[in-house]
Amino acid sequence: MTESTSKPMPESASNNSAAAFAELNRMLFAGAAGKLDAAQNMPDMTQMMQLLSAGMAQDSEHWLELNNRYYREHLALWQACANPQASSDSADPPPDRRFRAPEWREPYYNYLARSYLLSARWLEEMTTAAKLEAHAKHKLEFYTRQLIDALSPANYPWTNPEAIKLAAETEGASLTQGLKNLAADIDKGLVSMTDETAFEVGRNLAVTPGAVVYENDFMQLLQYAPLTAQVHERPLVMVPPCINKYYILDLQPDNSYVRHAVAAGHTVFMVSWRNMPAEMGHATWDDYLEHGVMRAIAVAQDIGGTPQVNALGFCVGGTLLACALAVLRARGDDPVASATFLTTMLDFSDTGELSVFIDEPYVAARESEFAQGGVLKGRELALTFASLRANDLIWPYVVNNYLKGRTPEAFDLLYWNSDSTNLPGVMYKYYVRHTYLENNLRVPGKLTMCGVPVDLSNVDMPAYLLAAREDHIVPWRTAYGSVPLLGGPLQFVLAASGHIAGVINPAARNKRNFWINDALPPEAESWLEGAASQPGSWWPHWTNWLQQYGGAQIAAPATPGNAGHPVIEPAPGRYVKAKTT
Repeated sequence: MTESTSKPMPESASNNSAAAFAELNRMLFAGAAGKLDAAQNMPDMTQMMQLLSAGMAQDSEHWLELNNRYYREHLALWQACANPQASSDSADPPPDRRFRAPEWREPYYNYLARSYLLSARWLEEMTTAAKLEAHAKHKLEFYTRQLIDALSPANYPWTNPEAIKLAAETEGASLTQGLKNLAADIDKGLVSMTDETAFEVGRNLAVTPGAVVYENDFMQLLQYAPLTAQVHERPLVMVPPCINKYYILDLQPDNSYVRHAVAAGHTVFMVSWRNMPAEMGHATWDDYLEHGVMRAIAVAQDIGGTPQVNALGFCVGGTLLACALAVLRARGDDPVASATFLTTMLDFSDTGELSVFIDEPYVAARESEFAQGGVLKGRELALTFASLRANDLIWPYVVNNYLKGRTPEAFDLLYWNSDSTNLPGVMYKYYVRHTYLENNLRVPGKLTMCGVPVDLSNVDMPAYLLAAREDHIVPWRTAYGSVPLLGGPLQFVLAASGHIAGVINPAARNKRNFWINDALPPEAESWLEGAASQPGSWWPHWTNWLQQYGGAQIAAPATPGNAGHPVIEPAPGRYVKAKTT
């Protein structure tokens, strides 16, 4: 047997640690797990087993083969555990990053990890083999993975040798602190992913100089101070997603997309969506278009003194922008010279893993819940998105924060990720019904918004479409589905990495790559086959593209706003600082 890496624990510390371990287990299951499951709307175990049984019943021979093989492999694992000298790999770490620490090489914990991985593979194979209709199969696969991730022995204090060793070394102090961390997160309703004391909006996040020049019940509009003596005559209006704060586009000076655009000579206006209070629960999708996107464009036109602006939308901000542009064109207005859509869905044929959550029963339940108004809590959406990558965005922090009693590292992007916003329930239920569930937006004239029929082919200005290759929220092939819907000349670009890191990739860091292809064949795969990889960030490529639509060079404005839209307060403004309760 391998010598234990844990030193003996004093009796008093052992007693304290045992109590702390027991309490931590209780709180993990009764507190955190309960809240996480409720927020994710997870089916219960009975429902999952019914789905699995129904799927396997159609191929009982294959089911028997899988179980026989699993039995043989588990028996072999038992034999290797009983006689480690006879096994060539018994001292090797289990093949999973969660079990790389040397403590997992001790025979008992090595067996726990390998047995877990073997059982996980068995469950995955059973799920894959189940013969079900597509949505039920996708749902079963997703929740099976959630179950597998949750049951890892690394996640619980009695079965994590790293946590046990640390508890011994600190005489239980690590677990005591872990309990405090867990209690705080249960109250907050989210697992802490970063040291939240390290950041403050307006102090070291969202610090690009500017001012609020307009506000209403839906948004504040920021105008940023110029960094160049001359600017393009056409301002650039940015529409961020309304489910998070705008400062994902203005994190810190060295990774601020806003600062990059301002440094390129654009007068940038930013929509800062309001974190909606309960009394705004009746606000509609049309309200977000009329009082949000279209109002921002009109104010930027007025302050800039120009008949046209350029516009940019990110994620659902891009969906809102496209709808607003379709409404404006239906009204005979043409206030936007070019549009940029960052990781945006307009065709919702394939919504990736989010489709697991959104089906007819879910939407009907939300419509009933919000029939009289009310708000969808931002934390629920944040937890839903985190659950899509639970092994990256939930369980590592459970282990670090609770089992080891540590504070997570300071990371600006994860701070933003946890700084969620509430949405009006009426607006949200319209959005999920007509996009995710019924995919009506792609059908010309199917939807009426702000009193006019919406046809995306009327969005005929030049457009830059950016997708991210590993995006699990807006799959890049789905983003490519916007190509046949829009009516103007298009540039489609594919960035490396995911939904956020693919977008926030500062040029100065010279990281990753992106793909370009001027041809726009009907199929996304055909586009990729003909695309050329370019090193570094896509930001300079976009800047060069946008320059041709910026208009003449004029003197940079000396002050923000104008007589009709005076400065209200300095950037970043009040709205972005409002916390979700």
